[in-house]
Amino acid sequence: MALYTIEDQTIYLEETGPENAPCAFLVHGWASSSYTWKPLLPALSRRYRCVAIDLPGFGQSPAPSHPPTIAGYADLVACLIEYFSPRQPVLLLGHSMGGQIGATLALRYPMLVERMVLLNPALSGRLSTRVNLLIGPHVLAERFLPLEWLLHLLAKTPLDYTDYLLKPSNFAERARVSEEDYQRIRADARRPGQGRIRAACFQAMRQSDLRGRLAALEPPTLVIWGAEDDIVPLRDAGAVAAEWPAADLRIIPNAGHWPQFEQPDATLRHIALFLGLPPAGVAPSADARDIAELHATAQFLNNSEIGGRLNEAQRMRIASLLQRRVLMPRERLTAAGARGDEMYIVQDGLLEVWLEPVPVGGVRQPPVRIAFMQSGQVAGELGLLEDVERSADLRAGDQPTVVLVLTREALNTLAEDDPALGMRLMQNLAVSLGRRLRHQNWLAQRLEQRAWQGGSVTRLLE
Repeated sequence: MALYTIEDQTIYLEETGPENAPCAFLVHGWASSSYTWKPLLPALSRRYRCVAIDLPGFGQSPAPSHPPTIAGYADLVACLIEYFSPRQPVLLLGHSMGGQIGATLALRYPMLVERMVLLNPALSGRLSTRVNLLIGPHVLAERFLPLEWLLHLLAKTPLDYTDYLLKPSNFAERARVSEEDYQRIRADARRPGQGRIRAACFQAMRQSDLRGRLAALEPPTLVIWGAEDDIVPLRDAGAVAAEWPAADLRIIPNAGHWPQFEQPDATLRHIALFLGLPPAGVAPSADARDIAELHATAQFLNNSEIGGRLNEAQRMRIASLLQRRVLMPRERLTAAGARGDEMYIVQDGLLEVWLEPVPVGGVRQPPVRIAFMQSGQVAGELGLLEDVERSADLRAGDQPTVVLVLTREALNTLAEDDPALGMRLMQNLAVSLGRRLRHQNWLAQRLEQRAWQGGSVTRLLE
């Protein structure tokens, strides 16, 4: 765990993954902590620099000096994102109340978020009838310190009713959660000294209903829900289906409020597919390998910048035109000043963008890494569309990088054979390029605002 301060607020974070990788921010839910993400961190940290937050008042982070709000938490996470990833939007994951915080952040700061994964998000802030009738009075009583300590002491006696409240609400009937994980989840929910914050957040969620605003969310989003969730019931999933058709909604059977603990394999499979990783499975035979790789590439394109709004047949057609190229660590793909007729889609690893600065006083300056492209993102599209010199070097990151190459000849062939598909592909490229330019303009304005507004994040210790 690392300790930071943000304008006098102390925050504990768990940081894992390569330092130079794109960032993933993980926001836990109500009465929880960064332990929420234990089942997912090993897989995510292989590709992302994962930052799991203990929100103020939860886990090891001390309570805020003022009453917490969902918007206030969103602003705090946004500040951390700008500190850890000042030039690149991030992957944002949120569970329960953390999903409500994540969606609020994406509405307030859309340029900070590349993609979202929301697990059982409390989008309406309205919890289940069971929670409101049984757990609600308990939570509201905890606002008063003497009652909180009395309830805490009661939990250590045979009169303890914690398991009666927690287990049926949190977990599916057939779920199999380890005793270690359950005891840690239980301990977070009953951590002494946090009753006032739990009660305040219970109210804050109700006051932050996002229904009616979901269609305005811009980042591509995967929404996962346990089918037997009895804390944030499936009626909120109905709001996703009705208002947010662009979201990829997945319901997991035999899972309740904690699908990452109850059904970790299914949860990780959905996340891996959404992030563009090839689906796991038994290696195909030699005869089937080519078609299997083609299907895997088409599936990957579904979550890339150029594959949106395409059907499976169209993605298969594009996949058949792509060339796969593997780069060794730090290998240069193309150089600034070179002319080319290729566009690159990052399938695995990182593709770094390096710029040669203008000489100062006749002295040549060392190259500067200005950005990196991650899985699903596109680079070199101007070289594909126009015969222009490339403005920067493209190099592999610290690990091997796999890129899919689309040549101008292949694009022209596609446009001649299937004009509708060619037009849709060009539209997707235009949206991708426009979003990147919009982010750069927003970033320049944001840096200028922060220069005169002040505010900082300070790292205190490991």
